[in-house]
Amino acid sequence: MKIAIIGAGNLGQSIAKGLITTDAITSLYLTKRNVFTIQEFEGYKNVTLTPDNALAVKHSDILIFAVQPRHFEAVLEEVKPYLNDNHVLISVITGFDISRIETIVGKSQFIMRAMPNTAISVGQSMTCISANEKGQQKVKLAQAIFNRLGRTMVIPEEQIQAATVICASGIAFWMRLIRATTQGAIQLGFEAEEAHELAMQTCFGSASLLIESGKHPEEEIDRVTTPRGCTIEGLNEMEHQGLSSSLIKGIVASFEKINQIKKN
Repeated sequence: MKIAIIGAGNLGQSIAKGLITTDAITSLYLTKRNVFTIQEFEGYKNVTLTPDNALAVKHSDILIFAVQPRHFEAVLEEVKPYLNDNHVLISVITGFDISRIETIVGKSQFIMRAMPNTAISVGQSMTCISANEKGQQKVKLAQAIFNRLGRTMVIPEEQIQAATVICASGIAFWMRLIRATTQGAIQLGFEAEEAHELAMQTCFGSASLLIESGKHPEEEIDRVTTPRGCTIEGLNEMEHQGLSSSLIKGIVASFEKINQIKKN
């Protein structure tokens, strides 16, 4: 696949790392105004670094746009003369609707929005995808790309904002829970590195159990809770302190904020 990532910032670089490590490219163009900041990619085979968006578009079939929202319209206007009927446009930009993209480049283009998270760099992203009417023909192609970098789910565009909170912001939420678990382990006497490893692997194991078994979390919780045991004691104290409520409130607050950003 001939892919260009227009705007190789943090997310763009994460996508690039995932594509490179899974050998998903025939060629890969990475664009950034200051290519010096992405020199780490220079040594990879079939990877080209350039500040020239038009050049990247001319030599690619799949265009992944990862620029800042305020720059996206100008970038689309810049590359519009170089688009052809076969180009697949995938935006990973928050708050920029498909209809706005269509207004600039036309409804005849294959247009999709994809919302991955930074775990894409290690092939473990949860990526949600939505498409315009024409883009529906290429959804399986987008899934083929992002399934190599984790898992995908096709959703209506009106759910993209919510997916951003659950999957993209969700990375930070889970990181904070891991940090809190690490701090608890240190308080119980483990060294910092030991505590960090214990928290990370336990989190990974929990998710793996659910993925492999397909079970509801409560089923797995029941397996490790015994009457009057330490696990149920800890769980009940966490709930008394508002663990689940705080998480839900945080998710809703993030969703309200992202909707404000979109309006502005």
